[in-house]
Amino acid sequence: MTAGLLARAAALLPRPADLRAMGRRPGRDAMAGVTVALVALPLALAFGISSGLGAEAGLVTAVVAGVLAALFGGSAVQVSGPTGAMTVVLVPIVAAHGADGVLVVGLMAGVILVGLALSGAGRYIRFVPLPVVEGFTIGIALIIALQQVPSMLGVAGSGDQVVAAAADAVRRWAGQPHAAPLLMAAGVAGAMLLGRRFRPGLPVSLLAVVGATGVAAAAHLSLTRIGHLPTGLPAPGLPHLATSELGGLLVPAVAVAALAALESLLSASVSDAMRVGERHDPDRELFGQGLANLAVPFFGGVPATAAIARTAVNVRAGAHSRLAAVVQSLAILLMVLVASRWVSEIPLAALAGVLVATAVQMIEVSSVRALLTSTRGDAVVLLVTAGTTLALDLVTAVLAGLVAAGVFALVQMARSVSLETIPLDRGEHAEEERSLLDDHIVAFRLEGPLFFGAAHSFLLQLSEVSDVRVVVLRMSGVATLDATGAAVLADTIKRLEARGITVLLSGVRPAHEQVLVRLGVYGELAHERHLFASTPEAIAHARVHAARIAHEPVDRGLGATRS
Repeated sequence: MTAGLLARAAALLPRPADLRAMGRRPGRDAMAGVTVALVALPLALAFGISSGLGAEAGLVTAVVAGVLAALFGGSAVQVSGPTGAMTVVLVPIVAAHGADGVLVVGLMAGVILVGLALSGAGRYIRFVPLPVVEGFTIGIALIIALQQVPSMLGVAGSGDQVVAAAADAVRRWAGQPHAAPLLMAAGVAGAMLLGRRFRPGLPVSLLAVVGATGVAAAAHLSLTRIGHLPTGLPAPGLPHLATSELGGLLVPAVAVAALAALESLLSASVSDAMRVGERHDPDRELFGQGLANLAVPFFGGVPATAAIARTAVNVRAGAHSRLAAVVQSLAILLMVLVASRWVSEIPLAALAGVLVATAVQMIEVSSVRALLTSTRGDAVVLLVTAGTTLALDLVTAVLAGLVAAGVFALVQMARSVSLETIPLDRGEHAEEERSLLDDHIVAFRLEGPLFFGAAHSFLLQLSEVSDVRVVVLRMSGVATLDATGAAVLADTIKRLEARGITVLLSGVRPAHEQVLVRLGVYGELAHERHLFASTPEAIAHARVHAARIAHEPVDRGLGATRS
């Protein structure tokens, strides 16, 4: 077992081919990395502040996580760092446990992600339904936008309940309104949205923030600013937290790990679609994100994940290898070291505008419209997930979305089960089929999954059979059989046999035989001669049996004579 685990860990480490690829087009990768850094710098500042740990936490995360996730991750062009979705999860943790609580959650989430990678769980993320993903993306976008209301209005925020905090900020602003921060946030957000539409190649977010900072300085506007920034990476240190608090952080850590896994693998899938012939390794991606989240807390950073928007910019800028993401992180560090004085003067209202625009860009209107109009189930799952994200928390929202999606899937599967009368074979004529009924024989084909969602309707349908001496159940079309389906089948056979109707089974799949034996289905049959490999054999026996019953006195209340 230890040898297998070591082999698995070795398979997740960087490969020589990855390192060779970094040396093939270094100039092109470097230009792509600098381009992404211009986009990522204001986002790192904004997400750090929004998380509650400050701008420096966002910068540290962009640098440390960006390098480690790039080198150890499963995608050649993925860009990692702080994200808006992650800040939504972190705000209540900061309120309940403080900064050290966030750092410990990051460590725990890193351990969970590494464990998922070693277990090979990356491949299962694709089973999360699209309406669930879109639903919590919408909910996260709404929360990010609501979190910026106090900064947009130039008032202090209060509380970790975003809807209540936003409403309270609006009330306080209405009592003493001042338009400067609101206009600045709206201007930055509008510039970003217009830039994305008409000039997607420009780092509009950085230009807008620089412009807003210049206007604020020239006009001597009294606005809340970022404040002091570190002149380099802080020295590594271990976060401190009382042992009694660790148990309460397990659920938030699972939420952070789940979000990091989901967002990173979705981002990697997007980058695959943008590059012909590329395919990421999901387990290596989880491993890289796990190592990044293990390291970041020691430098005071927030939990990290891959960022879809920054990854897309990296691909469009011509990134070829992991070197681009590494250069991006180093470029952010260099910009902060060189321009920390000016960066500290950025108004919070300008960063609020960056996050509002980011929230708007997170929602793909065409995808949401398609899901809302495709099926009722997809629409309900999307709305349930989005509403729960906004009202409660991300973990509850994902669970609620998965439960809702599961319910609709089970209903759909249950509807796919059919119980149809079948002919003797494909060449049989109608009069020969009628001759079966004349002999009081009916043959049914079971199609689809016979599971707990469909079993009871099957029982009601089959138990209504009347004026019949023999029922043949063709089982070869049963795709899935669970314990409930087998138990209901046994009960159905028991009821029919009690009414003097003999039941024959044909074509039972080997995979289903063990379930039927353990649940007593075979025990309800007359004997083993009522099991047949093929339907023609079962019907031939049914004819003999029906003819025998026709010449014997039968007390229907006590049961028929059995062959």
